[in-house]
Amino acid sequence: MGHAWQLQEAKNKFSQLVSCAQQEGPQVVTKHGREAVVVLSYEDYRKIVAKGESLLQFMKRSPLADVELDLARSRDTGRDVEL
Repeated sequence: MGHAWQLQEAKNKFSQLVSCAQQEGPQVVTKHGREAVVVLSYEDYRKIVAKGESLLQFMKRSPLADVELDLARSRDTGRDVEL
């Protein structure tokens, strides 16, 4: 991923941040030393959302799609609690 920007730097150099996102790819903005957001070009954004894939389609493509899951629920009703 592209350059990491501290939040204050990103605010002060927003035009440069946008240019970098357009030319170099997604840019990470950190807040208190932790990754907070990613700034990306509209073109990159459209590529992501244009897939139009539903969550179900995504899950079906998963390498774990053929793994059998145990979805049985416990019949335990919990414990009695005095209120």
